[in-house]
Amino acid sequence: MDHAELTTEQVLKRDIPWETYMTTKLISGTGLQLLRRYDNRSESHRAQLLDDDGPSYVRVFVSILRDIYKEETVEYVLALIDEMLTANPKRARLFHDKSLASEDTYEPFLSNWFIQEKSCKILALIVSARPKPQDHFLSNGEASNSKSKSTTIDDVLKLLVEWLCAQLKKPSHPSRGVPVAINCLAALLKEPMVRSSFVQADGVKLLTPLISPASTQQSIQLLYETCLCVWLLSYYEPAVEYLATTRTLPRLIDVVKSSTKEKVVRVVVLILRNLLPKGNFAAQMIDLGLPQVVQSLKAQAWSDEDLLEGLNQLEEGLKDNIKRLSSFDKYKQEVLLGHLDWSPMHKDPLFWRDNITNFEENDFQILRVLLTILDTSSDPRALAVACFDLSQFIQYHPAGRVIVTDLKAKERVMKLMNHENTEVTKSALLCIQRLFLGAKYASFLQA
Repeated sequence: MDHAELTTEQVLKRDIPWETYMTTKLISGTGLQLLRRYDNRSESHRAQLLDDDGPSYVRVFVSILRDIYKEETVEYVLALIDEMLTANPKRARLFHDKSLASEDTYEPFLSNWFIQEKSCKILALIVSARPKPQDHFLSNGEASNSKSKSTTIDDVLKLLVEWLCAQLKKPSHPSRGVPVAINCLAALLKEPMVRSSFVQADGVKLLTPLISPASTQQSIQLLYETCLCVWLLSYYEPAVEYLATTRTLPRLIDVVKSSTKEKVVRVVVLILRNLLPKGNFAAQMIDLGLPQVVQSLKAQAWSDEDLLEGLNQLEEGLKDNIKRLSSFDKYKQEVLLGHLDWSPMHKDPLFWRDNITNFEENDFQILRVLLTILDTSSDPRALAVACFDLSQFIQYHPAGRVIVTDLKAKERVMKLMNHENTEVTKSALLCIQRLFLGAKYASFLQA
């Protein structure tokens, strides 16, 4: 019989082995006695029992829903409760009796975790295995362009994505909630519609914290499946754009540097290969030292052909990008990422003379970002380098002093004159001196 057609009467015809549950300690001896008195009795007899000791029966029903996972039994107890409340809706007050204050009488009705978990995993597999739109007919004989079928599938996928994102944010089960959600996503993200829904639900950022070096078997599997999700998302442009705004790339590189599990290394290498030609990922990879990491990985004895091919492609792609990437591109990435350090270009006169007009791009975008770093960064090194670079711009650009003044840099830099870090105060002082003295005399001031 179709499960959806089951009625309370049909469910209550089942014979539930309560004694077996007591033997396995899933219900107590007192619980068994109460169930024997109540089960398969007339409505008038049950009514009397509920009038005499209603909260005790509610406690037994709730404990069964919480502790027993057998679907037939869960349905049976829900039918008992439904019958009880249908006969007298006021009995709902029994669930709020003072003697039940320590019981969570709501949670069992939010769907048993076991049922949620299994339903979600099975549904994910069924959805993934369904005939694709290019097939002429679906397995049930319905035409592939059927609007009702398409709408139903879209609704199912949307609900699944919402539930999975909710599990990643606030797991229903402390140890199994997140792994189950990631496991399902690893199957579902093959679907273009799921990728779109996942990005729209702001799900990408929920993956990033899970990407970290792992040691136990369970954590390695979770890491692998999380990376598998990122790999599937790396084929979807809106997801790639979102990944570019997170700390996913440095986390992936940390994982690939420390992992010895071949399947984890393989999927991370394939992610990096996919991201390499997109956006500013290549410059970031070079900045994070990925070329050296790839060299180290190639020196190890891997047996997986996809991994070896991926490493070779990644190495060639990085080499090509290093050749193409000019010093100003590297500098621009350093500033835009906020990863300022004393790399040679900051103090190289040739770099500033050759690239000073590039600072005019996008309405002096680089200068504006340097000023934002002064406002928001708590890293003394970044503050010191940002002040120094502003002073260099004043030094080498014909209108540097006017431009920096118009951008209201003076007030920001002067606040740093009293910074506790001497490196910051030194760079701030140099910047103010060049701002006041102008390019004519600035050459006499050396950092």
